Amino acid sequence: QLQLVESGGGLVQPGGSLRLSCAASGFTLDYYAIGWFRQAPGKEREGVSCISSSGGNTNYADSVKGRFTISRDNAKNTVYLQMNSLKPEDTAIYYCAAGDYCSGYMSRYEYDYWGQGTRVTVSS
Repeated sequence: QLQLVESGGGLVQPGGSLRLSCAASGFTLDYYAIGWFRQAPGKEREGVSCISSSGGNTNYADSVKGRFTISRDNAKNTVYLQMNSLKPEDTAIYYCAAGDYCSGYMSRYEYDYWGQGTRVTVSS
């Protein structure tokens, strides 16, 4: 059974950092682009960042550029999202997803497999 599991969410103060992990089971991530998405209450799910299967191509939403870094360790079958300088507006449920391409659009419709999400709350 193909499964993605996110972890690393939690409560953090503004300016703080978190590292999210996306681990796969039942399949290898080597052949997939991985995207991170988030959904805040009452808002649409939006693309945050993605990374190609090789790791050679990455994209970021303008709102997180310079603060978030996506990376992957195919040996561990895991993708990471390092989030620094967190702001209250980063508060959301964060999802990882596997698909064929890491495009600049980061559309949710480009991804086939999804995790259940991990909650990130940025608040003082």
